Amino acid sequence: MPVSPYNTPNIHNSFTTAFVKNLTMVLVWLIISYINGALVATFFRHQIFYEDPRYILFIHMVINDAIQLTVTITLFVLSYIFYKLNVSFCCFFILVAVFTTRNTPVSLASMAIERYIAVCKPLHYPQICTARRTYIVIGLMWFICAAPDITDLFVTLATESLSFFHESVFCLRQNVFKDPILAYKRQAFDIICFSCVFLTLVFTYLRILFAARSLSTDKMSAQKARNTILLHGAQLAMCMLSYISPSVEIILHLIFPGQILEIRFANYLIVYIFPRFLSPIIYGVRDKRFSKYLKIHFLTLRCRHKLWTVTPLDKDNM
Repeated sequence: MPVSPYNTPNIHNSFTTAFVKNLTMVLVWLIISYINGALVATFFRHQIFYEDPRYILFIHMVINDAIQLTVTITLFVLSYIFYKLNVSFCCFFILVAVFTTRNTPVSLASMAIERYIAVCKPLHYPQICTARRTYIVIGLMWFICAAPDITDLFVTLATESLSFFHESVFCLRQNVFKDPILAYKRQAFDIICFSCVFLTLVFTYLRILFAARSLSTDKMSAQKARNTILLHGAQLAMCMLSYISPSVEIILHLIFPGQILEIRFANYLIVYIFPRFLSPIIYGVRDKRFSKYLKIHFLTLRCRHKLWTVTPLDKDNM
């Protein structure tokens, strides 16, 4: 996963182009952060969501995506301001970005399994899916996603001199973790990870599809779960675009020579930014319970805003 897929050391944008790109990224970050902030605030203000594994997993993915966007867009902006960053500082940002990016598909798999248990094993759901077990699963997800790249850090510490961590480099993953073996290891792990997630989504979707045909199953609930897993599949497909995006970039560069930075910028928006819009749609809009409380949250903010903007004369007349 290239943390900074939008620039290269030997190619530069004009000031106007760089300003427009950075402004676009910051505005996108503000919009998504506002939406995610509303989702998180809605979750924590209503205790009804605290004990529901479905919403715990959902809000975990929202927070994970918020961290991922904040880190990658910060690197995007810093790459234009400072160009090169301290290696130690760069290591921290790259590792956080990689952890959170890899966490997204794993979270999708866990949410699909939760929906499968809710629809196909409803009698066992209260025993299998508890809040405590959900938090344990989240901890395991972070361990699985972080462990491979923590080893990259240890290998780099062992093979590079301490002076290397005081140098400044263009903040790309391959510029910090330079051992070629690490690249092959990451590719192998990512292929295994995405394959497991893909198979999990296919398995849960088919089982829910078959369950929907059963007379003893709540068909409406099964249909909603099936559509949710389809949307998760769309998110996973977008995440997997990161594997073919380098090849697509080469093809587009041949078709549109001299536009490599614009191609990479568009690729970054489509592959790394747009999938983060789907989570609010899946649960913030489609889920009736959550959307109900989300509307209450926005109405409360609107009422508070009106109270804050009341003039002293208006207060006297109230």
